[in-house]
Amino acid sequence: MLELAATLRDWCRQGREFAVATVVSVSGSAPRAPGAALAVAADGTAVGSVSGGCVEAAVYELCREALVEGLPRRAQFGYADDDAFAVGLTCGGTIEVLVTPVGAAAPARATLAAALAAAGGGEPLALARIVDGPPELLGGALLVRPGGGHDGTLGGRPELDRTAAAEAAALLDAGRTGLVGLAAEGSRCGRPVTLLVEASLPPPRMLVYGAVDFAAALAGAGAFLGYRVTVCDARPVFATPARFPAAHEVVVDWPHRHLDAQRGALDGRTAICVLTHDARFDIPLLTRALALPVGYVGALGSRRTHADRLRRLRAAGVPEGRLARLRSPIGLDLGARTPEETALSIAAEIVALRRGGSGVPLTGSALPIHHDDAPAVPTAA
Repeated sequence: MLELAATLRDWCRQGREFAVATVVSVSGSAPRAPGAALAVAADGTAVGSVSGGCVEAAVYELCREALVEGLPRRAQFGYADDDAFAVGLTCGGTIEVLVTPVGAAAPARATLAAALAAAGGGEPLALARIVDGPPELLGGALLVRPGGGHDGTLGGRPELDRTAAAEAAALLDAGRTGLVGLAAEGSRCGRPVTLLVEASLPPPRMLVYGAVDFAAALAGAGAFLGYRVTVCDARPVFATPARFPAAHEVVVDWPHRHLDAQRGALDGRTAICVLTHDARFDIPLLTRALALPVGYVGALGSRRTHADRLRRLRAAGVPEGRLARLRSPIGLDLGARTPEETALSIAAEIVALRRGGSGVPLTGSALPIHHDDAPAVPTAA
């Protein structure tokens, strides 16, 4: 549901009734991950997707029915071997969806509206809903903030709400969406309850240092991938918004000084791309960047430039464990020539590292298309 926060926030403000189908779990090869959503308004308008097209029509009808009945429901879709035209995932996987009606009189509407407004505004939060449990608990919602503070209820049971909020806060801290098993009484024993916890975080950051033509192309690629892109350079004649229209902000500052000011706003999803190609900027910047627990640090340059850069970083006291995190020469081997092609190779490497991909062609390989678990972010030790 939170995947569509901006649109659904507006629907709530407009007083529109709608139903949302959210992917609860997937197995095998499935095109969308848990948290993917399809929403259908009372007038038939639809936004989002749960399967990339395979079962959208069937889920659309489930949303329409749930909105009429006012009751949540679950459904599972998988591959249909004996009928090529049956509803199913042609990729061979299985998905389970939770359909939640958000009518004008829905008990959880106020909580859902608050969660959608906060997520749509970029605030970190988790939304917990019951997927499986006693009928009297279905339809509730719990908005959970970092640290465990919460609003709403999963059924008027304070102990269940407190336990669910603690579990949801832990998933939010990890940036994960998934299922949690509890008991209706709030403990881990007793009548079982299964929660869907959706985590919503602000967009990941991409910091691009060096106001060069490669940076303009990379800013566009980063924005396309959902990053909040900052371009920074110490030279005001080059660091102008007009030269980087795809960037969310353009900053005139020394790169290392700018990075120092960003420390509290970076996390394991952050990508730092050093395109300055000048030791005056590179060395103090990379010395700091490699000490941060961010997801990606890459630097532009030839192999000769990289060898000289490593020598300078070692002389500056950067330990070998940190140097091993540096992606340089930056990007995957695509044979890139133009700034746009180079930006594609950098973006591809960032995605591969974040999602646990190998970067090799899928054609002729037995590698999985989707990776369930991304690798852990390297420590800064």
